[in-house]
Amino acid sequence: MNAETSISLPPIAGYHPTTLIDWPGRLAAIVFLPQCNLRCPFCHAGPMLAAPEEAIALESVLEHIASRDGWLDGVVICGGEPTLWPTLPDFCRVFRDAGLAVKLDTNGTQPAVLASLAEQGLIDAVSMDLKAPLDERYSRACGGPVDLETLRQSIRLLMKSGLDYEFRTTVCPPLVGEAEIRAMGASILGARRWVLQRFEPTYALDPALRVTLPYDLPMMETLAEIGSHYVARCVIRGQPQKRPGDSCKD
Repeated sequence: MNAETSISLPPIAGYHPTTLIDWPGRLAAIVFLPQCNLRCPFCHAGPMLAAPEEAIALESVLEHIASRDGWLDGVVICGGEPTLWPTLPDFCRVFRDAGLAVKLDTNGTQPAVLASLAEQGLIDAVSMDLKAPLDERYSRACGGPVDLETLRQSIRLLMKSGLDYEFRTTVCPPLVGEAEIRAMGASILGARRWVLQRFEPTYALDPALRVTLPYDLPMMETLAEIGSHYVARCVIRGQPQKRPGDSCKD
């Protein structure tokens, strides 16, 4: 890869060499792209909302991946919101050329980008955030106005795409309870998998939420049981007494 091509690609704000959680069934690396078009008050990735002070060189990431040839079989591209970057297709192609499957984590606000990536065969799996019911409550959960029709387009696209996909909801107590789970479930009726992620208050974007207690395990299980009436599988990710993401009921 020459320097000119590298400069045109999105900057890498973070890199995690191994995850067994973010892509169930695969050993994958995670690449974080900066910037986001939402300001969800419960977001714990505040440093990813702006351009990084110092980006990680793509070449160093590829070198590390090459050193683990035969072990890694995928890369997860997340953020921030990766679909904001016009050169995301080229970025995905880099990892395709390295022999890796590609999973995209997205908030679903750019359905045209999702459609293009799928049509070009540049992604194998997608995790789409479903933050709240698709009504006025969504803007509250996102920290500002959201075009709900674009979200509906992304939902329909994924459910018809043939890709490995899941919907994910961070269950933040002030924003999501039993009524919200029922309303969200109706909007993804028949989906393959819905992941309920336990809210982690420590680094919440809204300081007021940093003292909010997450739901305990019995409540999370109650919500997952409700969700299971709408989708093929509704699972919990992130358990009490463990770091968020360390455990997964997949």
